[in-house]
Amino acid sequence: MTEEYEQHFPETISKNKRHRKDKRKIFDLLCTSYQLAWDSDNIDHWKIETFTKDDMKGPLTEESSFATLFPKYREAYLREVWPHITKILTGHGISCELNLVEGSMTVKTTRKTWDPFIILKARDLIKLLARSVPLANAAKVLEDGVACDIIKIGNILRNKERFVKRRQRLVGPNGNTLKAIELLTQCYVLVQGNTVSAIGGYKGLKEVRRIVMDCLKNIHPIYHIKELMIKRELMKDEKLKNESWDRFLPQFRKLHQKGKQSKPAKSSKEEKKKPYTPFPPQQTPRQEDLQMESGEYFLKDEQKEAKKLAEKKAKQKAKRIEKESKRAQSFIAPEEETLRKKLKS
Repeated sequence: MTEEYEQHFPETISKNKRHRKDKRKIFDLLCTSYQLAWDSDNIDHWKIETFTKDDMKGPLTEESSFATLFPKYREAYLREVWPHITKILTGHGISCELNLVEGSMTVKTTRKTWDPFIILKARDLIKLLARSVPLANAAKVLEDGVACDIIKIGNILRNKERFVKRRQRLVGPNGNTLKAIELLTQCYVLVQGNTVSAIGGYKGLKEVRRIVMDCLKNIHPIYHIKELMIKRELMKDEKLKNESWDRFLPQFRKLHQKGKQSKPAKSSKEEKKKPYTPFPPQQTPRQEDLQMESGEYFLKDEQKEAKKLAEKKAKQKAKRIEKESKRAQSFIAPEEETLRKKLKS
């Protein structure tokens, strides 16, 4: 090996580093040859290769299975649609089992399974069914290019009232916010309990997760909806399709909330300290003591009410006189000198 290598690379190599140098050079040669093959125009790097029954030469040697629990309120629905679920999974060579005693669903591979990845899709299917997703929407996970994401939101906030308020903000009035998110991300979204289930493409699922997590961190979904709408319009323009869109996207800055207002500066008079006295301040008299001094404490209830009524009438009379005096001032004729000064000016 070393003799052949020295023929191709005739530079002098020390005996200690000869083998190490060999591996590095060979690795570099392999990398360059692989890069040349990868950079050729004949290969479509983003093409998803289809997997057919002919690609599977023999049955799977081991059995793979997944199980998930479902809540009690889903039992009636699952019993109703289970024949349809069995029919769908049998077409992909997957067997399924519904255990009502344990409250669980199980999917297993069989000797008829020709796609090794379909067991993971079947696992996602039973997870979505357990999270109250209808079968018509959950069955789309079995298609190529469609995935699901179950976002856990129950452990983000401690305050339950705040959590419910922000979760409702994600749905919006009459579900309008959720519909807008579904249209812009091309994903099916269901908010249920402590989770948010999303079904769609990988790019859309990434956007949905970002919107959900930011909503629970007190960032309103409307900001992300505006951003997605701008991106969708920019995508239609062929000139701006491959450029940076940072200058078009809105920059939403979080305003700093005003803290506790600082106390106003004390004047020079208030800054003067009072002389120190070792004696405590005089105790303020109680209401009962004041009533005893005025003699009101010894009056009967009827007399107290009569006194309060008389005080109320006296206050009303004083206010009435004040208002009448203000009204009468508008009927007093002004002096002639003041009128002349106004007319001159």
